[in-house]
Amino acid sequence: MSGKKFDADYPLLEAMYADDYYPIECVDKVAERIGAVIAYLEQGGHSKREIQAKLDEMTIGINELEEDFEENDSEIETVARDCIGTTVEYVLRYFDIDIDIEEAIRERDW
Repeated sequence: MSGKKFDADYPLLEAMYADDYYPIECVDKVAERIGAVIAYLEQGGHSKREIQAKLDEMTIGINELEEDFEENDSEIETVARDCIGTTVEYVLRYFDIDIDIEEAIRERDW
């Protein structure tokens, strides 16, 4: 696990970027939070508990973006929720992290 680099060809949040309902700048902020987890996982050597804490931090950070979405006549709703979940699940599988997606994003408000 240590030193493994994330698949640069994987399109993070593809469905959100493809849908005009989601402002690009807001989707970019979600991607940044997921990117922070990816960078963390690339370092390797973290316990499952440490990884979950980082995922909680990411999820709370995404929760805090809800107002940004609302100010742009958008929201984190079904498509976004599924897209974020799918992206995070892909990241966890890529790094062979055995954390269920529901547990991984347990702090979500969306």
